[in-house]
Amino acid sequence: MKHLIISTSIAVFLSVGAAFAEMQVTLGAAWDGERVPTGQHCTLFGGNGSTPPMRITGLPAGTVMIIAEYNDRSYQPLSRNGGHGTIGYQVSGGSADLPAVPGLTARNLPRGVQVVKKARGTGRYASDGYLPPCSGGRGNRYSVDLKAVDAGGNVIEQLRRVAIGRY
Repeated sequence: MKHLIISTSIAVFLSVGAAFAEMQVTLGAAWDGERVPTGQHCTLFGGNGSTPPMRITGLPAGTVMIIAEYNDRSYQPLSRNGGHGTIGYQVSGGSADLPAVPGLTARNLPRGVQVVKKARGTGRYASDGYLPPCSGGRGNRYSVDLKAVDAGGNVIEQLRRVAIGRY
């Protein structure tokens, strides 16, 4: 009888632990989190950048959208709350592949993707959507905050300051 009680306790513990799997992200293509890949910066400096493609695993139950806030942590005015743009990706299931989204536009985006807030850059740095890294190669640190959102618009879980690279 003692053995049965222990086994049941372990099974309950394991099933509860599985319900609380943490989100994890892997950058795709040439993005390594260390350096912004060649050409993935803004047009002002000769690039034609897009967001990094990402694979997210461990999505909490009920997640219908990932909100990605892109930031330049080295430049205070664009360092938080989607300074380089906020993009929404429709998702379902326990994992999702987020496609690359072209910079500087809110048009012709991949299916299920939308600009939630355009980048806050002004003048030559203005963008209708995502503003690719645009520091001119000064080594600024770029990151993304990822938020799993339910159908009611509530943030269920988030990953903050995921490094996407220096430029």
